[in-house]
Amino acid sequence: MRRSLAHAFRQGTRVSGYRVGAAIASGDGYTIVENASLKGRNTLHVAARANLLIDVRRPAALGELFGYAMLRTQPLLVLGEGSNILFTRDWPGVALSIAALGIRVVDDEDDHARIRVEGGENWNDFVRWSLAHGYVGLENLVLIPGTVGAAPIQNIGAYGTEVREFIAAVEVWDRHAGQLVMLSNADCAFAYRDSLFKRDRDRYVVTAVEFALPRTRALRIDYAGVREELAAMGVAMPSAPSVAEAIARIRTRKLPNPALLGNAGSFFKNPLVDTAQADALLAKHPGLPAWPAGDRSKLSAAWLIEACGFKGLRDGDAGIAAQHALVLVNHGNASGAQLWAFAERVRAAVRDRFGVELEPEPVVI
Repeated sequence: MRRSLAHAFRQGTRVSGYRVGAAIASGDGYTIVENASLKGRNTLHVAARANLLIDVRRPAALGELFGYAMLRTQPLLVLGEGSNILFTRDWPGVALSIAALGIRVVDDEDDHARIRVEGGENWNDFVRWSLAHGYVGLENLVLIPGTVGAAPIQNIGAYGTEVREFIAAVEVWDRHAGQLVMLSNADCAFAYRDSLFKRDRDRYVVTAVEFALPRTRALRIDYAGVREELAAMGVAMPSAPSVAEAIARIRTRKLPNPALLGNAGSFFKNPLVDTAQADALLAKHPGLPAWPAGDRSKLSAAWLIEACGFKGLRDGDAGIAAQHALVLVNHGNASGAQLWAFAERVRAAVRDRFGVELEPEPVVI
């Protein structure tokens, strides 16, 4: 590390005046880049920069890195593959990416296995790995973008399944304790698209996840469209791999490929409302999909957005996908601020017409 920057990094002062995107340090298990572009680090393809970008290939290196004042005093943002984030501005501090790779069977029993997966592994690759090795449970979560380390933060879910059902423990760097710790499933406080890690971002950095995956389990194929897709595939007796293939086909048709059209998947959560409010809305709008959710009701955000006329609508390069009303898209060169302004238009329209507040799924910087 160059002396001037090393001093700044240790003292916690802002780094500036260096050439764009220059690698300034490489230690045992990490690399640091200054004034780094984040456009290739987010699937909405938004131009943004970070004062420092640190890729960590060995989680134990966090002990050394967090010994520097810069990581203790400057704003810290943990990045995976950027599939759950919208930058409306540059990041003024440190962006940290867990790039550690590896999948290891920790404990293998007759009916299930405990599997440790490093945080930098691609989520979809791990789902495919689990199915290829005879484990089931994750088939409904196929083709979700992002890393394994990001999965518990958002408690990712799709087609009637949430990842928390299969998480045994999550390894994190606890900034308060100054060490790696293992948190049990109960410790993670999982909820709908939520977790302890999402609510306390400044404390925890997810470094690895341990999964408990069964070898046999009843398939979940009653979610809308899955049985029909299996029938179209000519599958009479579904297996976990065939369910994964059916869901992958559905997702490919409904969701634009972020490599071709910038997006972060579903941008809006399905709202939870009081049952009385849901009943009143259903009386006025019988076609509104709604599901019981404990003592509340969950409404279809996609239906609400489409009813307001936003599906396929575009303003400059910002818009909503033609395939699915939940997906905010960047048609080319939209800034993060323009995308967020369009999302706010959608939220305001749904609020004004239905009295329902939509919340974004991604983190908005």
